[in-house]
Amino acid sequence: MQQSEIHQFLERYFYANQCEVVGGGSGYMTVQLSIDLDKELMNRPFYWHYLEKTGGVPNPMKLNLVTNPDSAPDEFKGEVIHFGSPRLHQIFQSTKKLASFIRLYEEQSLISGQQIPLHPWLGLNIKISYQCDLKKDTLRSIGLNLINGRMIESFHDVLINKNLTPKIPDYCFTLTPIIKPKSGISRIRTYLETELQQESDDWALSARERWREDLKLLDHFYSDSEETPEAYEIEKEALKEQYEPKITIEILNGGLFYLSKYSQ
Repeated sequence: MQQSEIHQFLERYFYANQCEVVGGGSGYMTVQLSIDLDKELMNRPFYWHYLEKTGGVPNPMKLNLVTNPDSAPDEFKGEVIHFGSPRLHQIFQSTKKLASFIRLYEEQSLISGQQIPLHPWLGLNIKISYQCDLKKDTLRSIGLNLINGRMIESFHDVLINKNLTPKIPDYCFTLTPIIKPKSGISRIRTYLETELQQESDDWALSARERWREDLKLLDHFYSDSEETPEAYEIEKEALKEQYEPKITIEILNGGLFYLSKYSQ
């Protein structure tokens, strides 16, 4: 996930949760949190409990975030956000909790008397994790047209350039999906699994080799024992947990997006 993509993701996250970006520029932003998002992100339970008990005036915090330190002014002080940072991980978890699935419609410039059809797309943001004694995560954003089955990558980039609203706009109508969303999710998962099967497995082979080397050391350490102690089995199982290669596919969030058209 590139820093520019993180910046765009944060903008959409705060917008979707009724928070105003009150300042900033390329690579940095100041966000006025809503009451709900202050409670969600800022870990101030005692403040909110006291306020609700006394009937005081709420004062949600502002959050300064830096997505590109090279672009942010020297005098701007904020949390540096990058893939893997605690704050971004917290926001990913919040996204799953608050908006795991949404439905949005594209707004169009109206032509008098013209009805505009909106095509259904399933959009999924997915995290693929390669795990052994090392770990690598990649994010994918995939869109699937639920009428013709067309699948596109970087669907998030398509959406950020469109005006989307939770209410169907006037003079627009939605086309009925031919592919059900549940079937669409299965198609996207199958597409990713097929792609993963074609990737190089050198990383997994290297992990298994490191696993074998550490297992040899473990066997050597206990070679003088007349009986295999329980600790040996525990440590052997721990090595398996540490080194065994695995790939997981996790849907972070998704939605149905009714769009007028998409051309590439």
